[in-house]
Amino acid sequence: QGVLVPGLGTFAVVHEQVNGTEEVYVVRRPVFQLDMDMSCLRELVFPTVMIPGDIKIMPLDYWWLSQTKSLPPDVMRGCVEETILLYSFQLRHRQHLAFAFENIGILSCQDNVLCMQFHRSCIVGLESQDTWVALLLT
Repeated sequence: QGVLVPGLGTFAVVHEQVNGTEEVYVVRRPVFQLDMDMSCLRELVFPTVMIPGDIKIMPLDYWWLSQTKSLPPDVMRGCVEETILLYSFQLRHRQHLAFAFENIGILSCQDNVLCMQFHRSCIVGLESQDTWVALLLT
């Protein structure tokens, strides 16, 4: 399943097959597909990530998110939308700040490359069997 964060992109978990020297590994790993206004991204390079069509993409659940932070859902929606607008503004004005997602990772821009770096704990939480393979792929 994937989660669409409007104005920013989609987080999803993909299954990926890796051929080792003696066996085939199938690992679960997180991916992020950027979906921002292209005017924010001028002069920036970002990896192209394709999320397979069989993965169900759901909108961000503001009600569930609001419960984790003890805020009303409409307040949470406003906070998320304003934060994404602020980050877009900063990118547009060449202020390459990092955008941290709690327990997930960091969206950062270094040397004009915008990419998502997932926390090790996020990857390990998704793939407990072949953790090192998933870490190397991510």
